Amino acid sequence: MTDESEQSPVRPSPSRLGRLLFGLGVALQASEDFRDMDDTVEYAESAGVPMPELAAPFASGMMLVGGLGVALWRFPRVATGAVATFLAVVTPTMHDFWTEEGDASGERLAFFGNLAMFGAALAFLREAYRR
Repeated sequence: MTDESEQSPVRPSPSRLGRLLFGLGVALQASEDFRDMDDTVEYAESAGVPMPELAAPFASGMMLVGGLGVALWRFPRVATGAVATFLAVVTPTMHDFWTEEGDASGERLAFFGNLAMFGAALAFLREAYRR
């Protein structure tokens, strides 16, 4: 008879520190949007987001809850899915630096920062579905 550890390969779990840092970073970024919701709504409106007065707080709330869920690894499929969905939609639509006239360095920086976070969200999402 073989021991159970020989039958199934050991899968490394995502780093607790990595999850904590990523999740808290996302949640804190969302909390900044809440602190200045008028500017967040105005920015969404300038990007052509429909119903920005509803969409901006909803999206910020989704990121706050998703970030905390990732950090605490609670409901990881929902939490990582929320973060990944937000980043997949927001990154190319709100930070479309290639359409900006003049200096677009701020949008380019935000785009690549979100792209990196999207990659991390996908890695955590994959791990959430492995369990």
